[in-house]
This record gives sequence, C-alpha cells and structure tokens, in this order.
Amino acid sequence: MDYQDWIGRSETTDDCITLRQVAQMAALLDRPFALANGDALPLLWHWMAFQPIAPMSELGPDGHPARGGFLPPVALERRMWAGGRVSFHQPLRIGTAMTRRSEIVKITAKTGAAGPMVFVTIRHDIVQAGIACLTEEQDLVFVAISEHFTPPAPLPVPPDPEWREDQPMDAIRLFRFSAVTFNGHRIHYDLQYAQNIEHYPGLVVHGPYQALLLVAAAQRHRGGITPARFSYRGVRPAFHFEPLQIVGLAAEAGLQRLCTANPDNLQCMQAEVAW
Repeated sequence: MDYQDWIGRSETTDDCITLRQVAQMAALLDRPFALANGDALPLLWHWMAFQPIAPMSELGPDGHPARGGFLPPVALERRMWAGGRVSFHQPLRIGTAMTRRSEIVKITAKTGAAGPMVFVTIRHDIVQAGIACLTEEQDLVFVAISEHFTPPAPLPVPPDPEWREDQPMDAIRLFRFSAVTFNGHRIHYDLQYAQNIEHYPGLVVHGPYQALLLVAAAQRHRGGITPARFSYRGVRPAFHFEPLQIVGLAAEAGLQRLCTANPDNLQCMQAEVAW
C-alpha cells in the first residue's frame, strides 16, 4: 500500500504536565522530588504528555490505538519506536499549558533482514506561553511479527568507556513507566503477550525509558548543563530480566556519545548529546 498521502498530515494537541505526574516519574527513577509549579521540567519528561487517550473499543490487539487516524494504517503487526532527535530551545515549565503540533514528514518502505519494514517520521513542535521550547522528530518502524525472536547483529560496547552506571530493570519499573506515560503497548507489561504473540524472550524495555536515562546521565556527568540536542537509536531490544548499564563513551568537541548495554556488554540504545 502506498502511504504517501499521509505525508504532511498534522494535528495539534494541548496538554499540561502536573506536579502529580512529575512526582510519579521521580518516584519511578528514585529521584528526590523537590519541584514546584513553574520549575523547569526535566529533559524528555514531556513524554508524559500528549499521549492519545483512546477508548478501549478503539485499541488494536497490541494495546496501541488502532491505526488509520493520524498514523497510516500500516498492515505490518509490530510497531516500535526506533529512535529520534530532540532540540531543546527553552525549558518546559511544570503546570503551564503547552501546545504540540505534529506532522508526518517522511514515510519510507524498505526490506531488511526482518522482511518488509515501513518507517514513519513524525515532527513535533512544542510551544509554551507563545515560546518555542522543543523540536522533536520520532522515528517509528512497522515490521511483521516473526515466528521466532532473532536478535540483531551484536554491537559490543567499545573498549575503555569514560564511565558506566548500573541501572536495575524489572517488570515493576516497566509497568510504572507505561502507566506514567499512558502507554498501552502490551510488550512492556503483559509477559504472556510479549512471549506468546510477539515471541520476545521477555518484557521489552521502552526505548523512551532508555533515552530518558541516557540524557539524564549525560547531564549529571556534565554538571547539570542542559544540552542543545539529543539523538538516540535503538539497535537491540533490552528485556526486563536483565539489568542495564548506562555507558558514557568518547566525548569530543562538545559531543558525548552514550549507550545502554546489557549484561553481555552489547549495545541496546545508542545516543549522542550535543552541548
């Protein structure tokens, strides 16, 4: 099916992140909660907002809203958030109304090792109090569900990274992240579905969860400075039964490369921060 008619489709959504949502995310991350209305929202926590609120009757079998509204009705069953790029212009403020304009800017069909794939890139622009605060592109990929889970080619963590941080992972953390971001995708909390329908070995760690951990670690190691840009790309699934490491790779000319890594020292999500 030709999905090019969906390119240029747009929608505008209003939302506001409350102190309760911020407290829930802070609890998930074991982060002290000392924020108030008007304070800057930590980076990427805007993913708690703008989630589609679809009635149960309008959900697909995977727990996502059924396709064919804003997103094209791609027939391939598995949907994944493959990566993205974020530019930070001004801080978003807790408790202040914000508006997001979303537009489908690119749709590409390819064939890879997993068979046919459709990539959809969505651009989001978030404005608060008339000020452009954030520009983001998200890359979604749709593929068929295979009979068996075949992991991607391994990408070992390069030797001698600058730093490593241990990050526990389990089913409770995944459930709570799904809850605070209103993400109904069943691969993150429904083990029977993840194993029996999509044939994963376990619950899949959210790509946005890993991205949020990566950018927060990069900030900590830079003294809390807010970056100008952040990009990330999933290269291997991570699962609930294995702890992660947040790894700081080489820093050069205002850039910091990072990744998450599983216990086999294989990269799961790659990222780059530009200061």
